Amino acid sequence: MIRVNLLPHREEKRKARRTQFYAMSGMVVVLAGLIWLFGFLTIGRWIATQDEKNAFLKREVAVLDKDIAEIKSLKEQTEVMLSRNRVIESLQTTRAETVHLFTELAHQVPDGIYLKSVKQTNRKITLNGYAQANARVSELMQRLDASPLLERPVLIEIKAATVDRRRLSEFQMTAEITLQSATDDKKSEGKPASSRPGAKP
Repeated sequence: MIRVNLLPHREEKRKARRTQFYAMSGMVVVLAGLIWLFGFLTIGRWIATQDEKNAFLKREVAVLDKDIAEIKSLKEQTEVMLSRNRVIESLQTTRAETVHLFTELAHQVPDGIYLKSVKQTNRKITLNGYAQANARVSELMQRLDASPLLERPVLIEIKAATVDRRRLSEFQMTAEITLQSATDDKKSEGKPASSRPGAKP
């Protein structure tokens, strides 16, 4: 009977399977390493791209913040300039009104009346003075009511007073400057001197 020793053959098959296993394991490790490297590089590129976008957005936001600050500063400067212009226009209007007011009072105050004070608050003026008789006060009120510059005269108080041993009537009254006259003053300021009423050619 012939006997065949199969141990060397089996040992070679075991070695072959072991070598094949190590080779497959190595290939799996290499493949896993490649996949990890590819994922790492891909994620790194994504992160770098996102960092660039974030940096760009930060730069743009900084530019916008600067522009907003400049716009805010310009708005504040504009408000200051407009406020100054309103004050200047108000002063110019008030100056013209004051001149017209005293001119009108000089024309409308009748003989026998002496004004000791004239006070203006917004559109309202307060007159304090003396009259030789109450009839003079009534005449003054009628003239103020008919004046193109003043309207709605109201007598606040009238009482007897002695000034330099003379019996007089001390009075206080109010009147209002018409809005129409203020508008006419602004229009006349914008016209040449030759086109204003009473101006000489």
